[in-house]
Amino acid sequence: MSDKPILRYNANERTNHWLVAILFILAALSGLALFHPALFWLSHLFGGGPWTRILHPFMGVLMFVFFVGLVLRFWRANYFIANDRLWLKRIDRVMRNEEQGVPPIGKYNPGQKLLFWTLLLCMLVLLVSGVVIWRAYFSSYFTIDSIRLATLLHALAAFVLVLSIIVHIYAGIWIKGSLSAMLHGWVSRAWAKKHHELWYRQVTGDKPAEPPINKKG
Repeated sequence: MSDKPILRYNANERTNHWLVAILFILAALSGLALFHPALFWLSHLFGGGPWTRILHPFMGVLMFVFFVGLVLRFWRANYFIANDRLWLKRIDRVMRNEEQGVPPIGKYNPGQKLLFWTLLLCMLVLLVSGVVIWRAYFSSYFTIDSIRLATLLHALAAFVLVLSIIVHIYAGIWIKGSLSAMLHGWVSRAWAKKHHELWYRQVTGDKPAEPPINKKG
């Protein structure tokens, strides 16, 4: 078997990912500054309260636009397949790093797929609710009850999004090689075969080993 590494993410995909990550951090910090008076000191990172209010929605919209770029690239790979359900049932083995008895999976494991669709849902809720409460341009078109509901949904979606990203970061660090793949783009064949065997066989054309034939007599 060749030792040549496998390209997991090209330069455009990695750039897109890190732009979303940077904008997420900026939007999260500015959003926290506006969320509670105890966190208002974070607004100094953006030039004060008025500038934080101005910049936060624009950063959120940019984050959504770049995230759509990731969705267009990866949505097909995040469809659930039959092996995913069995993988989830044996998640305890995955957590113990015991691969025996765990079914092979594609480019993304079921946990990553759940995260992908959760992020997409949160982004959509944040966009729609953010438009409703965007005072400078749109809030005048909505009733006060709609604005209150949108504010609640915006905070809830942001909370779920932040927790999801924390899980994403932890998983990326916990599974050795994942973070490196998003930094440099390449993974070893051994890593790909161990963690994403179906994807590995798809990109390499390598077929599973034939079971030994029991000869009688």
